[in-house]
Amino acid sequence: MDMHSVSIIGVGRIGGALAIALSRRGFVIDTLFHRDDSTVNRVRSLLPSTTEFAILSADANPIESDIVIIATADPDIEVVAESLAGILTPGRVVLHTSGSLSSDVLRSLSAAGHSTGSMHPLISISDAVTGSENFQGAYFCIEGNEPAVSVAHSIAEELGGHTFSIPSDRKTLYHAAAVTACGHVVALIDVAIEMLSKCGIEKQHAQEILRPLIGSTISNLESLAPQKALTGSFARLDASAVERHVSAIKSEMSPDVLDVYLLLGERSLELAASNDPDPEKLKRLRDLISIAKRNAG
Repeated sequence: MDMHSVSIIGVGRIGGALAIALSRRGFVIDTLFHRDDSTVNRVRSLLPSTTEFAILSADANPIESDIVIIATADPDIEVVAESLAGILTPGRVVLHTSGSLSSDVLRSLSAAGHSTGSMHPLISISDAVTGSENFQGAYFCIEGNEPAVSVAHSIAEELGGHTFSIPSDRKTLYHAAAVTACGHVVALIDVAIEMLSKCGIEKQHAQEILRPLIGSTISNLESLAPQKALTGSFARLDASAVERHVSAIKSEMSPDVLDVYLLLGERSLELAASNDPDPEKLKRLRDLISIAKRNAG
């Protein structure tokens, strides 16, 4: 890869993590643009002294880095792009890291002759320093024009990751899938923790108890399709157990917990149905879920 100098706008979790990881892999981090000093102290200590830290403004010095990465919050990306249009030297590659926005949000830079794209690492980053270690083996969703996509692919490869591309108009649906697999899973586990707390188990201990179960499920999904990885009462089409679950949840939990259980139960039945199940058992469980949903409504 011939392009090795990078400037990053936004030094939060993702921007800071990329700065640290790219620096470790030989990229020259020219400038990190940030809003206030308090957000960059930990990142600053892990970067070469040659890296500059600055506030992005209309009178900022021209940016000559080969690659510019916008790692701000989604609502700020378009405004930042418009600000950059006046201070980028010609022919830069500009990438943003949003999961839900496509490269179309960089249209002002594209119109100015720069190559534009997006590069979203499909991992959970809760801290810039620890997150810098998480790119190895991660998948990056990339899209944009050909030069930008090529650069994004090279960056991901240098970080030890993999890439896949989607049409720009599917970016939001892609991000909804990512939120479902990450954020919603956390919310779902919180529901399970709440259930266990009703059994007299302290919430922190409940989380510890569930961790091996969650880990074994993820392990199963590493080698099996969802319909084969499904275990438990719905995989066995155990209507009696499910009926008891519904009764216990109605008795002990709030209505929204039952809604979650029934909705995911329906999806679990769809998975179970692909495993050539006993038709009578499948029908009985479907009827049970349908009746429970009507009663809950």
